[in-house]
Amino acid sequence: MGFLSVAIGAFGAHGIKPLLDPDQFTVFHTAVEYQFYHTLAILFVAGLMHFGRKSMLTYAGTFFTIGIVFFSGSLYAMSFASIIKLNLSMLGPVTPLGGLCFILGWVCLLLSTFMDYDRRYKDETDK
Repeated sequence: MGFLSVAIGAFGAHGIKPLLDPDQFTVFHTAVEYQFYHTLAILFVAGLMHFGRKSMLTYAGTFFTIGIVFFSGSLYAMSFASIIKLNLSMLGPVTPLGGLCFILGWVCLLLSTFMDYDRRYKDETDK
């Protein structure tokens, strides 16, 4: 995801910026930013998984990934709509679903701090 964020961002800045109007490029830029932020969140979640509390963290990583696909993916498609000459306005409702997945991912990350300890961790602290 990180590789794709950088590659798509560079492609957009150097390859397609001249083809997009400023509003479309702003949409594209938002998609890249949110993809990159949530890629960092996935990396953070992966690191935390080594300390237990795995099921909520698994949900968080899953929601972040789905959010990237729905939110950033729909924004990428809509920003390219004029170039590929397709009406992709039907993707408009997909974007908020991706945003909802981002929110759910952050909620799961928060909840992971309060619950769902890994059994080994709990057994060691009980001794």
